[in-house]
Amino acid sequence: MGEFARSLSDPASLLSMAVAVAMFMTVIGVMLPSLKGDKLETRLKQVSSQREKLRRESRASLEQRGIKRESKGTISDITKTLDLQKMLEDPNISEKLEQAGLRGPRPLTIFYFCRFFLPFVGAMSAFIYIFFVNDFGLSTAMKYGSIVFGAAVGFYAPNLYVSNIASKRQQSIMRAFPDALDMMLICVESGMSIEMAFAKVGAEVGTASAELAEELQLTTAELSYLQERRMAYENLARRTGHEGVKAVTMALTQAERYGTPLGDALRVMSKENREMRMQAAEKKAAALPAQLTVPMILFFLPVLFLVVLGPAVIKVMRMQGENG
Repeated sequence: MGEFARSLSDPASLLSMAVAVAMFMTVIGVMLPSLKGDKLETRLKQVSSQREKLRRESRASLEQRGIKRESKGTISDITKTLDLQKMLEDPNISEKLEQAGLRGPRPLTIFYFCRFFLPFVGAMSAFIYIFFVNDFGLSTAMKYGSIVFGAAVGFYAPNLYVSNIASKRQQSIMRAFPDALDMMLICVESGMSIEMAFAKVGAEVGTASAELAEELQLTTAELSYLQERRMAYENLARRTGHEGVKAVTMALTQAERYGTPLGDALRVMSKENREMRMQAAEKKAAALPAQLTVPMILFFLPVLFLVVLGPAVIKVMRMQGENG
């Protein structure tokens, strides 16, 4: 014990101990990275597993939505038997159905079925009403013309229905699209990949627009299994059918092709889409006076005349009553 105490007071012993500790710490510092393993390899494995998980979830989501589901049933059998798709072929209807959110073979089958049978329903309804309920004093030619008109209404009714749904869906998407671009910009600038950004925004934007959330989730699924991202962007632009979305998808494609930062492209596109939304609102506001003219004439002016002339009429009637 005394020798150990004397060694602690000896400068040479202290120097030897310090050198030994320094050498030990140096060896530990050199060996520690190899003991921990390759962080880059571990991170790449995590990213790969996360992407594979996202791919499986996307495929399961597509199968649940019935995008690949075959059309079966009586309507499908009738459509195939009569070959209605070839008889009533419309080259734009598939795109219109996608813009309306009606995907898969079943909506297309129902559309052609309705387009074939509704003219008969419209013509029969017009025939029964004109010839058995009330003919309105029409001539024979006008009666048959009404039947033809009923058939035409039945023929074009499916197109009008699909166009109406697509228009409402497009408006819902464009109301929330600039805010979605802002969220996507934050995700990209925080270091997320574009696939993860689409998935994150698709999960968050559902409260503002369920239609936009559905399109972003579908795009996420396509980004996970399509060979080129460009195809997923083009599909998104085709399904929405709006110029603002088309401009964004083109900017994303060019950013990936030429290596420009995605953040800059998303920032510019977000500003442009906000301006487009503001212009649409201003256009709608400018059209209100013309739209309100007829309701004001029908409902406001009669009340105004009643309020202004009512007391005078009552006074005249009282005077006539007193004189009588």
